[in-house]
Amino acid sequence: MAPRNLLYLRSNFLFGSRCWTIQFSAESLFKSISFRLFGVKCGNEDSEPLENELLSNLLTMGVDVDMAKKRQPGVFNRTGINEQDLKAFLLSKGASKEVIASIISRYPRAITRTPENLSKRWDLWRGIMASDLEIVNILKRSPESFFRSNNNLNLENNIKFLYSVGLTRKCLCRLLTNAPRTFSNSLHLNKQMVEFLQEVCLSLGHSDPIDFVRKIIFKNPFILIQSTKRIKANIKFLQSTFNLNNEELLGLICGPGAEILDLSNDYAKRNYTNIKEKLFSLGCTEEEVRKFVLSYPDVIFLGEKKFNDKIDCLIEEKVSILQIIETPRILDSSISTLKSRIKELVNAGYNLSTSNITLLSWSQKRYKAKFKKLNIGKNIILGN
Repeated sequence: MAPRNLLYLRSNFLFGSRCWTIQFSAESLFKSISFRLFGVKCGNEDSEPLENELLSNLLTMGVDVDMAKKRQPGVFNRTGINEQDLKAFLLSKGASKEVIASIISRYPRAITRTPENLSKRWDLWRGIMASDLEIVNILKRSPESFFRSNNNLNLENNIKFLYSVGLTRKCLCRLLTNAPRTFSNSLHLNKQMVEFLQEVCLSLGHSDPIDFVRKIIFKNPFILIQSTKRIKANIKFLQSTFNLNNEELLGLICGPGAEILDLSNDYAKRNYTNIKEKLFSLGCTEEEVRKFVLSYPDVIFLGEKKFNDKIDCLIEEKVSILQIIETPRILDSSISTLKSRIKELVNAGYNLSTSNITLLSWSQKRYKAKFKKLNIGKNIILGN
């Protein structure tokens, strides 16, 4: 499936920025200010030493310079580069040298941020996250989420706004972890989406728009980085396709169907059409298809080939279509996992056609424990 898998107060400014910058030597400070910050490119002769020093520093830090140049070549033509400051700042927050090198390799624009900007932004994030390590882990996974924007005022205003519409710190933490781009949106865009969701709530007869917005954002942290046009089209698709009344639709989009709102409307329609045609070909009725999808809306994330291949794999292994539509979460597992588990279970004497097949979708740890019991039981029977 596509778990979305997806993550975007104030502290003392002096503590966050000056305390560690004061440790720099006069020599590194001179290089940073006189040679870089106020350097002006007057031609190849002036710019080459500047670039060579930068490249040398980055290579010493373990940065993949070729990757960095390929991703954001313009960074290397700029003045005001702060790679040493960035390194010192991230080290002070608990990042390893390897993580820092990886961040710069994948998102070199990070070296253009000033120590003051970094410190302020970190303080704003730290007001939401429980520890520096949590922020480092987000940067490790997605450096763009922190370094994409240097507009700290916009970040601060977004945080205030999201609190004002009823989102809790836990919800903001979820946003930062899964959909940090939310906080790089303009405040206007976030307001526009929240107002739209409140209108949807009221139009469906729900009397508490704050509760509705909080629930839908918590279920789907990516919703604030989508367009209102896409969300509107998908809500209309869900209501018309499944003949849902207002209460049923509210329950779906605030619950298991929340993430479907992120999909391209054409993609959602195409996948649903394929699901319907495939299940019809196997003897399912319209109502069975409807119940199957509503019981597990994430199935709409499966592309045509992937869905068909998984169904075919299960049918070939003597799993009935009735078993599949009654246990849709088995489609979470990859085809290779399904095949290997089915083979192991059959060899252990497990009859898939008459037994519970939910274990095909279990975690590896839980499945192994169950399989071990099956093998023990088989050995006892053989011993008798």
